[in-house]
Amino acid sequence: MSAYPKSYNPFDDDAEDEGGRDSRDLPDGSSAAADRQQSLRQEVLRRAEATAASTSRSLSLMYESERVGVASSEELIRQRGVLERTEKMVDKMDQDLKTSQKHINSIKSVFGGLVNYFRSKPAETPPEQNGIQAAQPNSRLKEAITTSKEQESKYQASHPNLRKLDDSDSIPRETSTAVNSDTYPKNPHLRAYHQKIDSNLDELSMGLGRLKDIALGMQTEIEEQDDILDRLTTKVDKLDVNIKTTEKKVRQL
Repeated sequence: MSAYPKSYNPFDDDAEDEGGRDSRDLPDGSSAAADRQQSLRQEVLRRAEATAASTSRSLSLMYESERVGVASSEELIRQRGVLERTEKMVDKMDQDLKTSQKHINSIKSVFGGLVNYFRSKPAETPPEQNGIQAAQPNSRLKEAITTSKEQESKYQASHPNLRKLDDSDSIPRETSTAVNSDTYPKNPHLRAYHQKIDSNLDELSMGLGRLKDIALGMQTEIEEQDDILDRLTTKVDKLDVNIKTTEKKVRQL
């Protein structure tokens, strides 16, 4: 005889075992929610860290652009000095040429030659300056250069090849100005990242303003140098005509 009753179903035990295993293997609802929340927190931190690093790189590029702008502005100032010195030389040559023409005209007659011989040399008048100060850029460019040079230390601190090794950008240190502010998250790491992002954005805003001042100052400087070039071109053309006229008179003596 069988040890089991006739109404016994051997597959019922398997079903009960499977049901027991399924109920034990299913994760608890609160545990799954906690894992999901922890995953979201890690993703938020990761994105905040990436954003902070991106703003730091943008800040470094902005300082590099500002450094190039200052160097270009200084080169413009040097070029202005060269143009102004050249204009002075042309003015001096024109004055000397006028004096030579007077001597040539007086030499044409014997009496005029004697008078010119015993006459004292006329005092030379300084060449025309046209109201230009030597090698002085416009005030806007000069002020922009001065303001930008004050940020040199920040440029060195942000440049990856110049900053110190202990000046890491992984997790910024908490500042005392905004730690207790309600606008930042309560998580200390996330709050630090948000503070770093806000600080970088503020620096970027001020840096872009300085770049704008440099660009406008360079534009004004270029326009003024264009005026100097126009004057210089006119003076050189006039001087060339006077030189040819003087040569012709000398050959007729």
